[in-house]
Amino acid sequence: MTETAAALARVVTGKTVVLTGAMIPYAFGSSDGLFNLGSALSFVQVLPAGVYLAMNGKCFPWDRVRKNRERGEFEEIPST
Repeated sequence: MTETAAALARVVTGKTVVLTGAMIPYAFGSSDGLFNLGSALSFVQVLPAGVYLAMNGKCFPWDRVRKNRERGEFEEIPST
């Protein structure tokens, strides 16, 4: 997802794009996908133009996020 966000950020200007998905597949019965979709729809209405990822009720700028596979969540990359 972060690679897709980076590719979009290179070509999309003047629009707000929020990517989302599910850490738990829908087939498993208790997916987080619908919650993430609802969050993304809310974020896209209030964020300035740019590309973002929305997961677990949090929203991250495309260039400040990574997937933490050990914890099973996306997390913000601290600024340096």
